[in-house]
Amino acid sequence: MIHIILGTKAQLIKMAPVMRELEKRDAPYRFIFTGQHYQTIDWLLDNFGIREPDVFLNYKAIDVTGVMQMAKWLWHCWYEAKRREDEIFAPGDGWVLVHGDTISTLFGAALGWRAGKMVAHVESGLRSFDYLNPFPEELVRMMAFRFSHLYFCPTNWAADNLRHYKGEKIITGGNTLMDSLRMVLKENLGPQPDIPQKPYGIVSVHRFENIFQKAHLERIIRILEFVARKYYLLFILHPPTEKKLKKFGFYGRLNDNPFIELRPRHDYFSFIKLCRQSSFMMTDGGSNQEESSYLGLPCLLLRRRTERQEGLGENVLLSKYSQEKIDAFFQSLDSFRRPPLLLNSSPSVCICDFLLRQGETCQRQTSSP
Repeated sequence: MIHIILGTKAQLIKMAPVMRELEKRDAPYRFIFTGQHYQTIDWLLDNFGIREPDVFLNYKAIDVTGVMQMAKWLWHCWYEAKRREDEIFAPGDGWVLVHGDTISTLFGAALGWRAGKMVAHVESGLRSFDYLNPFPEELVRMMAFRFSHLYFCPTNWAADNLRHYKGEKIITGGNTLMDSLRMVLKENLGPQPDIPQKPYGIVSVHRFENIFQKAHLERIIRILEFVARKYYLLFILHPPTEKKLKKFGFYGRLNDNPFIELRPRHDYFSFIKLCRQSSFMMTDGGSNQEESSYLGLPCLLLRRRTERQEGLGENVLLSKYSQEKIDAFFQSLDSFRRPPLLLNSSPSVCICDFLLRQGETCQRQTSSP
């Protein structure tokens, strides 16, 4: 039995192709949802055509947007998991699949390890090599590696970062997000979003290091105001970002700018359609970096460090908040655009092949400390 433990929007987007592939093969799996981003689960289940969770560990009274709320959510999920342990995991051997670098990743890995299951980490081996950038994701990754027995790595670089950890490293040839994007582009599902009738850029900012301190958030706003002198911007608001903009008194400042349009978060399929028609993206999101890389969309990363290699030196520029780098990006914007890069191989098929011991679509790398 395969147990998939997820909690955030990004995790569900990236694991949806794996779940669809398992269903296509009539392979039994259980979907345990920790509810970290419960607000968007209905969109995503509908978008990707996957079934409801078998187990829901959170309750909707918890708004997971800050450190205290995160601690409360984590305590509640752990309490619920202990209370309902027999309900969560099927008896006998099996895999627990966790994904990425969120608190729910660490929770799922620890829960599977405690239950005596074999833990497999999807999107494994990514490193920024800076414990505070991004925070807490880099620390979560390091701890999740310790709880894992099997590592599904998107690239050889990621697998090499795990050379000091026991267990088998499976190189999937890309991230499962590639399969998600391929699904959006081929099936053309979901509603048509309101696309501006003029050139525009997409903005998506939500990371702890950018929004939880007033000075850091104001730095982001100044960058957006600078860019908006020349380009129209669609600022897609994550709930924590909107909350912090209002708390620090910046929401009205942006809302009054005629060249910055504030929009609530779209469903995933609509968001990708907006990205495809945009001129560029400004983001602090790791998934957005990958999406931009696969779509060939010019992307300015509003971060000091990134744990991902996708697009760097090609269509993605790591800004480090440097005005010089920001100027260079927009002065040669067209040079950052490239053709889409959606490979024929499927990381999700590779993962399912390995777990079900079918086919040889994966490259393996075994190493010991």
